[in-house]
Amino acid sequence: MALNLMAGRTFNDITQYPVFPWIISDYTSETLDLTDHNIYRDLSKPVGALNEDRLAMLIERYNELDGFPEEERFLYGSHYSSPGVVLHYMLRQEPFTSMHIALQSGRFDCPDRLFFDVGGCWRSCLSSTSDVKELIPEFFTCPEIFLNTNRFPLGETQNKQPVDNVILPPWSNGSAHEFIRIQRLALESDYVSNNLHHWIDLIFGYKQRGPASSLAHNVFHYLSYEGSVDIDKITDEIQRKAIEGHIQNFGQTPSQLIAKEHPSRSRADDVFGLFSKSLGYDRLQCHTPSKQFGGHRSTEADGAVISLHAFGDTVFAIHSDLTICSYKL
Repeated sequence: MALNLMAGRTFNDITQYPVFPWIISDYTSETLDLTDHNIYRDLSKPVGALNEDRLAMLIERYNELDGFPEEERFLYGSHYSSPGVVLHYMLRQEPFTSMHIALQSGRFDCPDRLFFDVGGCWRSCLSSTSDVKELIPEFFTCPEIFLNTNRFPLGETQNKQPVDNVILPPWSNGSAHEFIRIQRLALESDYVSNNLHHWIDLIFGYKQRGPASSLAHNVFHYLSYEGSVDIDKITDEIQRKAIEGHIQNFGQTPSQLIAKEHPSRSRADDVFGLFSKSLGYDRLQCHTPSKQFGGHRSTEADGAVISLHAFGDTVFAIHSDLTICSYKL
């Protein structure tokens, strides 16, 4: 989130909404082993390059644009973050519901195009030449976006399947809260810690623009990039409105923050030094209560301390694996 905020992303503007990555690639298994690298998405590639066959088609189309100036050629006509993407995911929660209806001229979109299946959404992002969207923070924080608690009449698909709550992968056991819990654990996993810097390079870093972006197959429409056009210098009113409309509706790339390769994040169990600086270990007695959100036996705390709270002679620590520990002075 810190990078999103520094790059100008905000929850107050759906044209510049924070962007998070797809992390998990397995939406069919009954259970997930978060230590298995095969369940994760390749974070070194943009969504559009995850499917080699689709990428070959996009490269062929890119080469057919040889009549355009080099800076105006692009691989992806759509974007990984746009108002449409935000409203797609947030359909079931106001005020996004009303914004979606306004965008669709006073009604809900065709049920087959609504967000109703996480696995189906992932498969679309792997196969469609016009679908390269990433995720939003709510996929890691807000189970309500998957629940039709407002009982909106979303219709049914062409296969006569009612569109109601979002269909979740089997490993979430039908629980939106469990889905969020596993998403958060996956985001904090060793695999993601060791590879997230590649995704940061694509979205916020040196692979966002220039020769590095071409080599990484990470080239979007030129109007999506900050500073690509000076609106104030456009004298033709029709052209000006067309460009403004494109920028507002078809996605904006975050501000580029880093001009060189981002370092890898440290492993969760390598980032423990907080207590050694403030309290002596010989003064502490450690008790590890059951993990939050249920479903797991209590074990020793694993991972970095992400939050500290002191009450009287007791210090409470929240670890990155959501374990809460108390330390008596």
